[in-house]
Amino acid sequence: MAEDYAVANIAVALEKHQFPSITVWNRLEGRPRRPDFARALKAEVRDAMFLLARQWQMGEFQGDDAGSPSTVKVQVATTRLRSYKAARGATLGFDESLPLEARVERRALPLTQDGHPVSLDIRLLMGRQWLKMVAPIADYSSAFVAKYPIVAPDPTRDEDAYVCAHPESFQLATALAGRRMDGGALYAYLTGGAGRHAWDGIPSILAVHQAAIDDTSAAFVLWFTTTFTQPPSKGEDAWLCDRLEYQFACAAPEGGGETVFDAEQYYHGRLDLYNLDVDRSRGTLGTVSGPAPDPRASAVQSMIPVPISYDGMPNTRWWAFEDRRVNFGAVTPATTDLGQLMFLEFGLVYANDWFMIPLTLDAGSLVRVRGMAVTNVFGERFWIEAAGAGADDAWQRWSMFTLSVKGNPAGQAADTSLLLLPTVPKIQEGRPLEEVMLVRDEIANMVWGVERTICLPSGRAKPGAEAAVETLAYHRRLLDEWLLANPAPSPASAPAAPIIYKVMTSVPENWIPFISVHVPGDIRATQLQRAAMPRLLDGDPDPIPDKVRPRTMLLRDGLEGAPRAAYFLHEEEVPRAGAVVSQAYQRTRWTDGRVIVWLGARKQTGRGEGSSGLAFDRIVKAPEEQG
Repeated sequence: MAEDYAVANIAVALEKHQFPSITVWNRLEGRPRRPDFARALKAEVRDAMFLLARQWQMGEFQGDDAGSPSTVKVQVATTRLRSYKAARGATLGFDESLPLEARVERRALPLTQDGHPVSLDIRLLMGRQWLKMVAPIADYSSAFVAKYPIVAPDPTRDEDAYVCAHPESFQLATALAGRRMDGGALYAYLTGGAGRHAWDGIPSILAVHQAAIDDTSAAFVLWFTTTFTQPPSKGEDAWLCDRLEYQFACAAPEGGGETVFDAEQYYHGRLDLYNLDVDRSRGTLGTVSGPAPDPRASAVQSMIPVPISYDGMPNTRWWAFEDRRVNFGAVTPATTDLGQLMFLEFGLVYANDWFMIPLTLDAGSLVRVRGMAVTNVFGERFWIEAAGAGADDAWQRWSMFTLSVKGNPAGQAADTSLLLLPTVPKIQEGRPLEEVMLVRDEIANMVWGVERTICLPSGRAKPGAEAAVETLAYHRRLLDEWLLANPAPSPASAPAAPIIYKVMTSVPENWIPFISVHVPGDIRATQLQRAAMPRLLDGDPDPIPDKVRPRTMLLRDGLEGAPRAAYFLHEEEVPRAGAVVSQAYQRTRWTDGRVIVWLGARKQTGRGEGSSGLAFDRIVKAPEEQG
């Protein structure tokens, strides 16, 4: 080492600062002088006057003479939901084995359309499941495939246009025809009446296996109904086609009667307590068979309140600094932005005035908090009742997590109960299988249901405009082939006029018209009725052209029955902005671990008016002759 850096006496060098570059480390560590730590843990204040002066400077002595809550006792009365009623269905017992979303939103799976099999993907799934379940009994795969096969479509028939017009559906159906089993056909046969067996019409099944196959049939039907949650009957479907929304009600016993909750307009796809109202005009929802759940007696729960904290909250300790994850100084609200101003005032001024009380309640219950007994750090006790418990129509009443009241006379008390619906926090939603856009066409003075997305027979979705072009091209090809085989006699002479008269124009086949008609028994009120456009093909010898029917189940209400019924839609359901209605599969997991899958619908606001280009009584240029 060089002599310039050799320190003979380190103490003298440090005292006289001879070597400024020398770095000194002092190790900080506790050196207890006693084995007892009681005094050290007391955190004694050496200068109490300094702390009092700091409190005086910050104005803390000017605060209200109030203490923080130390203990809270809450008196609650709970009861459980007892009955449920879908739209126009019967009153049933409340079933907690399903999430309320699944029970309300579930719709029937479209396995047939106009008598033709659709949803080929589900039919193949059902067929594969049946062959898997019957395999342990005996190898009857070929027998059931022969009995319930996938039928090949005929590309020369008009009736098979719904399959043959679309290449992907036609190729899939042709490839699987006669090779795979149609499980939907077996399910329809088993559930079509009493006394039916899966082995009916199959002579190769041995008699000793028939009983086992009957047991498998019951298990197969149960598997399908549990795999896809569907309404058991038409009356249990809460979807109202004339309103394009769900309607349901539920009730809970309380006192000598019932508290009825009504949901008149649920279409958002996210079910919560704000979708329901308390209906005081109905004293009961109806009689439910079976024992009713007994309301629980009032209970008192003791809890310790906890101060509410959040990121960026002012720190109550003088020696600590807030982190920089939340910067209230960067919020620059305008003078008219009262929302942000109130938020900042709440966060910076009144943040330490809020406490949270953990109250554990069961889902599917109705809870009434009768009051809270709060004891502060000074030993004072206060009895606190629910906020907003005054008149329901008071303009100064403010509350959160409470329900609106229907049929409540003026001056009546508000409802302060807390309803905990048995819902799930998260739902997986698939791509829309069907999507219909309802638009107003002021030029044509009518409403159109534009099928933007349709479900092909294969089970996959496709844009409605592409499907309409393919369907029209398919019928055009069939007509051209027929005209080629049956040529019409040529006219005696060509028309001399350069113009022709055209009664009406056409629109794409995915545009379904709705016309305004009078409500029966009323000369002023009107409603929308589904109509049909003719399929106009040049050269068609049929004097009555075919009607274009909707392809989506959302617009086919009344077409699947015998006889067919008209479909009416209330005028107010299609505002000037229009509406968009869609259907998609929903999937979630319930409290017992089961996976719940259902087909649900939702409605959203549209994007304004539209024009179809439909026109009547037009003079157009005559087509030129091709030599």
